[in-house]
Amino acid sequence: MTLRAVVMILCGLSLAVAGQKAFPAGSLETGANLPPRAIEAGDLLAISVYGSPDLSRSVRVSGEGSIRLPMLKQVVEARGVLPADLEQRIGVALAAAGVLVDPSVVVTIAEYALRPIRVAGAVRHPLTFETSAPVSLLEALTRAEGLSAEAGAEILVTHAGVTRRIAVKDLIEAADPAANLTLTGGEDVRVPEAGRVFVVGNVKKPGAFPVGATARTSVLKALALAEGLAPFSTKQAYIYRPADGSKQEIAVELRKILERKAPDVELLAGDIFYIPDNRSGRVTASVLEKVVSFAAGTASGAVILGVNR
Repeated sequence: MTLRAVVMILCGLSLAVAGQKAFPAGSLETGANLPPRAIEAGDLLAISVYGSPDLSRSVRVSGEGSIRLPMLKQVVEARGVLPADLEQRIGVALAAAGVLVDPSVVVTIAEYALRPIRVAGAVRHPLTFETSAPVSLLEALTRAEGLSAEAGAEILVTHAGVTRRIAVKDLIEAADPAANLTLTGGEDVRVPEAGRVFVVGNVKKPGAFPVGATARTSVLKALALAEGLAPFSTKQAYIYRPADGSKQEIAVELRKILERKAPDVELLAGDIFYIPDNRSGRVTASVLEKVVSFAAGTASGAVILGVNR
């Protein structure tokens, strides 16, 4: 036998083996081979069964989460499993039905189903958009044109009845990758508004001021937001803080704080910071709470009080 003949025989054997291992043409050409994730209803799957072109096809996962293949009487559950797990399920089903003895199955996700993601709350442009591929939490917020000035300190992401709380400072300031969740669709992203501190009494501009997402609010900062003290303010002020359905009264040495003889005092969301007028008696906490409750229900949140008279 000549060398040329040997080469031709070896080439023929190689082509024959390659032909046996090749999957049917077009079996995986239905779409992109997307990164694997748990299969969900509406996904388009590319299924290839080695040596059985009649069983290889594209299948859309039904609303019930199952797929149907020829030669199988029963549907195959697909929702919630990875493609590799579904390969095993299909192989077992084909063998149990006597269709194939030892089937070799390949499953890829050709197309993700479109799933809505809702972004609401304290964002500049609340919206609902559909996606066929995973997006990050930051990308979802970017589509909503970012957080508004009223945004609070956390973001709530709800999916399948489970809510996760993400700190704004971790996501934006610290750029923590763990905070930048991957959204696959079906999530509800809500940004609650920041709580407010109410400054009333003997100040130039009483009002309701938001507690920032990252910055602390204190007595000195609240006075600055209220444009400072009006004349005849007392040496002592009071913080009324919600506590177990009532208001806890906290005395504040205002003059000492202003003179740097005492440390500044932090204010929390929901606090009422009251500076009495030394020409008249103190207003009771119940009166303050009624006025603040009315102001909180108005569109502007303005607190207009005569308590400094």
